[in-house]
Amino acid sequence: MNQAGLPLGLLLLVGVAVITDYSIILLIKGGNMSATSSYQALVRSALGRPGFLLVSLLQFLYPFIAMVSYNMTVGDTLTKVFQRIPGVGPDHMLAERSVVISMATVLVTLPLSLPRHIGQLGKVSLLSMVLTLAILLVVAVRAATLGPLIPPTEDAWVFAKLNAIQAVGVLSFAFICHHNSFLMYHSLQRPTLSAWLRVTHVSVGTAAAASAAFAVAGYTTFTGHTQGDIFENYCREDDLVTFGRFCFGLSIMTTFPLECFVTREVLSNVFYQRELSSLEHVALTLLLVASSCTLSLLYDCLGWVMELNGVLSAIPLIFILPSACFLKLSPGRWFHSEKLLPSLLLLAGGVLVLSGLVLSGLFPHSCTHGDEPSYCNASRTAVLSTSNVTLLITLDSLDLMVFGTFCRCDLIVRCTVCLDSQWVSAL
Repeated sequence: MNQAGLPLGLLLLVGVAVITDYSIILLIKGGNMSATSSYQALVRSALGRPGFLLVSLLQFLYPFIAMVSYNMTVGDTLTKVFQRIPGVGPDHMLAERSVVISMATVLVTLPLSLPRHIGQLGKVSLLSMVLTLAILLVVAVRAATLGPLIPPTEDAWVFAKLNAIQAVGVLSFAFICHHNSFLMYHSLQRPTLSAWLRVTHVSVGTAAAASAAFAVAGYTTFTGHTQGDIFENYCREDDLVTFGRFCFGLSIMTTFPLECFVTREVLSNVFYQRELSSLEHVALTLLLVASSCTLSLLYDCLGWVMELNGVLSAIPLIFILPSACFLKLSPGRWFHSEKLLPSLLLLAGGVLVLSGLVLSGLFPHSCTHGDEPSYCNASRTAVLSTSNVTLLITLDSLDLMVFGTFCRCDLIVRCTVCLDSQWVSAL
């Protein structure tokens, strides 16, 4: 939303969701037409070995870079959670990104990535969805309470911004699931096209609604101050946000294994072309998890990672390859009515990749990783308004005695008390 402008950004979000829904179905239709059971096999059948190598590269890059970005998010998020524990200061080992990322890898993401079949992660995915709802509630509450304290930036409410195409890359990163669509399709109890249509519509529709809710709540709170990692925008001392950060970190760790499954399958299809033995399965999983962990320790600007992954990997996997395969496998001429939309998607995908790369160079992401946002320091100055007097308080917290009741007011939230000053005393 920050890149595109809120109104245009929401339109783009809906557009990418619709295209994602359509292209996922197109992908499975192509698989049924070619009697193939994976994205790689479909592209090999339709576009030959060059297409197979290209889709293998893209199918590996997207989930692998996603694994790196998930580790980065866990490091950014949980370090702030741990620092709210009494006795854990900025110099404590639990405040170090590298330590937190390494611990999360060894204790959570690696064990969850070791199972052989993606269906075994059903309960973990359900937990991730529940956590997402909790995070959304936190973001919505803070939009109402913190948002009014942060002055909007100058161009906050314009309809569109120049680098809107970069936003398509980020949105594509958010919505793509093509790389594991065949895995999901074959995990259904009855893998039929009609069942897949229902699963796809419900899944993409739910994701679009949740994404729009996050986008509106988050952007209206922070406008042009927005960072790529949503919880990098909030102040460290906010306890409600600390709970949200904990849910967010846990949710990301439960999503990580889905991407690891895909990277492992891609490498297995390219280099082994058979089912892995138990030793090979464990060794390859260790290699993938360890390498993604190492890379996440070397870079910390999440927005740039999401955008680059979206432009280079997600857009080709969503727009270009499903359309190209369907056009090649379907009988009749390319301008036939059934082929019109895939043809337009193919053209749009090529334009988006080229323009996205150019704009990424012209408008690079600015990252203030780990820095406390300027408005957090400003918000420590709070205004307490009463019917007779306005008191300017510049303390970490404000304790009030109202009608003999002791209250504590967080100064991250503006407090308005409509009482005579004689009933209010600052302690």
